[in-house]
Amino acid sequence: MNMRSWLQAQVESPTKRAMPVLSFPSVGLLGITVTELISDPAKQAEGMIRIAERCDTAAAVSMMDLSLEADAFGSFIRYSDEDVPTVIGGLVTSPEEADALAVPAVGAGRTGRYLEAIRQAKAGITDRPVFAGVIGPFSLAGRLMDVSEAMIYCYDDPEMVHTVLAKATAFLTAYIEAYREIGADGVVIAEPLAGLLSPALAQEFSADYVRAIIEAVQTDDFVVIYHNCGGSTIQTIESILSVGASGYHFGNAIRMVDMLPLIPAGVPVFGNVDPASQFCNGTPESIREATLSLLAECSAYPNFIISSGCDIPPRTPWANIDAFFAAVADFYQDR
Repeated sequence: MNMRSWLQAQVESPTKRAMPVLSFPSVGLLGITVTELISDPAKQAEGMIRIAERCDTAAAVSMMDLSLEADAFGSFIRYSDEDVPTVIGGLVTSPEEADALAVPAVGAGRTGRYLEAIRQAKAGITDRPVFAGVIGPFSLAGRLMDVSEAMIYCYDDPEMVHTVLAKATAFLTAYIEAYREIGADGVVIAEPLAGLLSPALAQEFSADYVRAIIEAVQTDDFVVIYHNCGGSTIQTIESILSVGASGYHFGNAIRMVDMLPLIPAGVPVFGNVDPASQFCNGTPESIREATLSLLAECSAYPNFIISSGCDIPPRTPWANIDAFFAAVADFYQDR
């Protein structure tokens, strides 16, 4: 599939299909725990296939497990049957440890399972593109150094941060290339930690590295969608656009109607119904209202495609998810 043409078709179509980050809630469809889901590629693929059968999505998007790549580097991970895995502590606390940090092989940790999951999902989902989810370089480096410490290191020891970033970028480039080789149509690269940086630091420690990854992996048949759910994305939009992604996905910390005028008209922009307060903790009535309100605000921009603001939590009620898709269908049917 020519994915650049596919994205352009989404922009040009008067009727849009939603593209939420919707894979973790497959635990409810499969009757399994989060631990079982992240451990079993067949379950991950089955979950994506079940969601594609149930939901009128523009594309199937894998879960954003932001512990995955840090796990490959050897980070300590806290697992839960109910919630997404999280990274505990940091591996790198000194320039010497940064120099000694080894770049893992693709397939290390759980990355091989996630590659296999996308291979199986791609075989079972033939009517729409399949996207994998990966972490961004600064967000990975932050987990390897401990998130709070990484922000300090940007000022106190920037060379150490760049050392870790170079290794994170090398691994992520190879990992994304592996997704391309097994047939994925693209990746959503999540760089939320960059949302805490000033515009200048966001360019230096995030955007330059993201751009290097995108230049290495993106083709007509394989595209990158950049995700940032930080509250400073409007202030850092110049550096964000410099990465050269084929589309941009923003979280609910900002108003989409404020962001859309800043994006070139032909570039798809995805977002941003609140995954916590609406999808997970709202009601079918409240998420319908939030969805219709967002569509009414933003549908004047042809490049707007409604989505969740970030990864939808695992235990989100399916009644809320179904209400979201029904609201999208009703909105476009009435136009």
